[in-house]
Amino acid sequence: MPKQPAGLEVCSDGAARCLWCTKQDDYQVYHDTEWGRPVIDDERLFEKICLEGFQAGLSWLTILRKRDNFRAGFANFHIETVAQFDSTDVERLLGDAGIVRHRVKIESTINNAQRALELIDKHGSLADFFWSFEPPKSERPRRVTFATVGKLATTDSSTRLSKTLKKQGWSFVGPTTMYAFMQAMGLVNDHYEGCATREIGLAERRALAYPIPA
Repeated sequence: MPKQPAGLEVCSDGAARCLWCTKQDDYQVYHDTEWGRPVIDDERLFEKICLEGFQAGLSWLTILRKRDNFRAGFANFHIETVAQFDSTDVERLLGDAGIVRHRVKIESTINNAQRALELIDKHGSLADFFWSFEPPKSERPRRVTFATVGKLATTDSSTRLSKTLKKQGWSFVGPTTMYAFMQAMGLVNDHYEGCATREIGLAERRALAYPIPA
C-alpha cells in the first residue's frame, strides 16, 4: 500500500482528508462542507471575519462550537442590525456565557459592522471588496501540501488586506487572521493535494461567476 502523504488521513468512509479535521466529527463536517468553499454572501463573510477576531488567542474549534450562540447574540450577523448595537447590547453580550465574553472583541464586532456598511456603500458589496484580494497565481505554492501550507501563516495579499481594513478603521484584522479568513472563505484553497474536498472547492471556484476578482 502506498504511503499516505503527510497531513492527510484516510477516514472510515474511505475518503482522504486534511489531518487537522479528522479527530472530531463536527470539525470534519466543517472541513467537508464549509472550509475552503468560495463564499460571496456578505453576511457569511462578515460573520466569519468577526468570528476570526473572536478566535484570537483561542482555537477555531472553540469558536465553531459556540457559533450558534454567537449567531443568536449577534442577530445572525445581520450587518445593519449589529451596526446599531449600543452599550446595552455590549452588556447583554458580556452576560452571555455561550459566547466569548471579551468586551474589546464585542465592541470590535460592532465597530466592524459600521465599517462594513461603509465598504458596501463604496464597493457595492463586501464580496466585491474581499474578492479583489484573491491572491495571484504567482503568490500561491506550486503544490498545496502540508509542508507548503505550513509556511503560509501570512502572505502579501493577507497583509495588504489587513492594512487596507485597518486604514479604514477595522480592528482584530491582522495579517494572520486575514489569511485564516481567506482560507475559510475560499479566496485560497488550502485543502492539501489528495484531500477529497479539495477538488470540490476548485470546481466551485471555477463555476463562480460573481464577483469577478479585480
